[in-house]
Amino acid sequence: MLPAPAAPVRARPIRRMAAILSLSLLTAGCLANTYQRGYVFDQASLDQVPVGASQEQVLLVLGTPSTIATVSGEVFYYISQKAEQKAAFLNPQVVDQRVLAIYFDQERRVTRIANYGIQDGKIFDFVSRTTPTGGQELSLLRQVFSGLLGVGR
Repeated sequence: MLPAPAAPVRARPIRRMAAILSLSLLTAGCLANTYQRGYVFDQASLDQVPVGASQEQVLLVLGTPSTIATVSGEVFYYISQKAEQKAAFLNPQVVDQRVLAIYFDQERRVTRIANYGIQDGKIFDFVSRTTPTGGQELSLLRQVFSGLLGVGR
């Protein structure tokens, strides 16, 4: 009986490369993806909007806000959300949500800037390092953050 013919020498590297390529494609689909939604600001832009700046200057530097409140004075809200998708077949999970609030007085000048986020499950202002209390503003912030970590429920 004759021995079985050996695989051609050139076919082995091609098979090895095909196996490596298919494994890398399979694992690439399993890597985490990060998505940024909404308004993304950088500190340099925010530094161009000091307290006392005009509303027009805020619009020129930061652009159109996500929403505007006019209950007791005017407030511009810039909302952003960061989500991660652990695998291609899983839904993205929100890992961070921020609301940049620019408060104006009656002359349309900036009176206060707040950068709200979640810290330890509570709404937290990262600029003044305080937690807001009571009033219309808190209820609006609770609505924005209600989907993240169950805050405000």
